[in-house]
This record gives sequence, C-alpha cells and structure tokens, in this order.
Amino acid sequence: MKGDFSISRREAARLIGGAAAATLCPVSLSAAKKAPVAQLSRAIPSTGEKISAIGLGTSGTFDVGVLPEDRAPLKEVLRRFAQLGGQVIDTSPMYGRAESVVGDLTSELNLREKFFLATKVWTTGKQAGIDEMERSLARLRTKRLDLIQVHNLVDLETQLATLRAWKEEGRIRYLGITHYVESSFPEVEKILLREKLDFLQINYSIAERGAEERILPLAREKGVAVLINRPFARGDLFARLRAKPLPEWATEFDCKSWAQFLLKWILGNAAVTCAIPATSNVRHLEDNMAAGKGRLPDEKMRQRMVGFIAVA
Repeated sequence: MKGDFSISRREAARLIGGAAAATLCPVSLSAAKKAPVAQLSRAIPSTGEKISAIGLGTSGTFDVGVLPEDRAPLKEVLRRFAQLGGQVIDTSPMYGRAESVVGDLTSELNLREKFFLATKVWTTGKQAGIDEMERSLARLRTKRLDLIQVHNLVDLETQLATLRAWKEEGRIRYLGITHYVESSFPEVEKILLREKLDFLQINYSIAERGAEERILPLAREKGVAVLINRPFARGDLFARLRAKPLPEWATEFDCKSWAQFLLKWILGNAAVTCAIPATSNVRHLEDNMAAGKGRLPDEKMRQRMVGFIAVA
C-alpha cells in the first residue's frame, strides 16, 4: 500500500547521492515513494510485547448467522485487518454469535497466529466462569487465548482467581477487567490500586472524557495496558459531525476523516494502548486503520480538537 507522504527533489537527491552511506545502500526515488508508513503499535507494559494501536471490536457487528452471504463481508474485514497490520480482536460471549464467527473465519483464513484474541467472562460462580471460558475457547477454535477480561467487574475476585490459575497454566497470556460506564470509575480505580492486572478496557472518547481524569493516569502508573471501547460514543459523534467538514488544521496530524479525527484524539493520550472500533465494513475498517498512521495530535492540539467538537 502506498504511503501518505512525498519527498522533495532535493531530499530525493540526498537519498540517492549522499556520500558513502548512499553508495552502500542506494535508495531510488520510486522506492522512497512506495515505502509504507508503519502502523502504530504500543507496548503492553507488563511484558513489553507490542500490539497494534488500532484494533477491531465485534459488538453488534459479528453477530451473524452461518450463511456465506452473511459472513462474507466479515471475512473480508478480517483479511484486510491482517493485511493492514491489525492484531487485537475483542469479542465476548455476550455478543451473540460473535465468538463463533471470529473463530470460524480466522480458522478459514488461517490467520489465528496473526491476531491477538481477547474475550471476556461475565457470570457468577467459579464453575460457571470456567464453563463460560471453556465455551469461549471452543468457539474461538483455540487452546489458548491472548486475553480474558472480567466484564463489568462481575464476581471479580472469583473470576480473577481462575484467570490467574489459567495464566499460570498457559491457557491465557494476559488477564484484565472491563467497564463501559463512567459511574463505575470509582470502583475501577480501587481495583487498579489493589490488583495486579495486565489490561483494563474502558470507555473513552472525545465526548466521554472522564477516564482521563484519574483512570488513565493510574493505569499508566500501575503498568496496565488500556483498551478503549466506545471510541465513537456508540456512533453519537458521527450523527453530530456527519454533515460538517473537517477543520483545515486536521492535516497537521495527517487526518483525512472524522473517524481518524476521533481515533487520533484517543491515541494522542499516551496511556492508551489500543482503541477497538467495531465495524463490518471494509471501507470503514480501512478508514479506522489509517488513524494508526502518520502524526498524532499533541496535547495542545487535542485541546483544540475538544473545543471544536464542543461547538460542532
């Protein structure tokens, strides 16, 4: 895929003819133009492993039937996601048939090893939690998952105990917690302070900024990776912005669409590891993934973006 940058003739001359290094490793103008812009990745603090900063959510989009015509668009989304350097796929047993669809399609595409698969447990009782997680493994067609998260903190202590045992056994690589409403942030904060976690998944967007006050700084301090759900505030932001043009200054951080504007604002917070917008549309996926390329807004620009959205 071609990059989103160009070079001047003077720069091309420097690359082609600039002294001994250029003689040893010549670079042509055409090769320079074709060099791809790398997809942004960020490290999981507990291990240093890097994952793509733009992932893929499955809530409401991967809950489809078994007919080929129903699954074909999603198969193409997964194929393209891998091609563009995407890794994190977040799903859940609460998302209808999403786990099974992800498992079936990644198996058909032979892409399991390309992806970082994350799911959740959302039930009470030790055995009920084990049973639910076993079903997730079966649906996702894998013997080991990259991440399982205790969803909405339900029966937290019980499920975390099982997850820690599974991690020790090698059945999962990472464990974490999730929530999606700001009213639960005080409890999330308490858990971050007392528990050793690899991941936190939380809602955060330019329209829902509560997490940046205490949750995101604390996660960074404690060395917890952060997945961001609801990056578009469940589509409410698109409803507000659809008919409005992007501000001209959006080009200053390589932004070409509203989706990129909203995702780049999120990634501009260094505490964020990965945002997980959901889609079943390849064109929308490509647009989302482009947010993980090029420049990101600095803090001054992020505040300008907030001000612009506030009056939009």
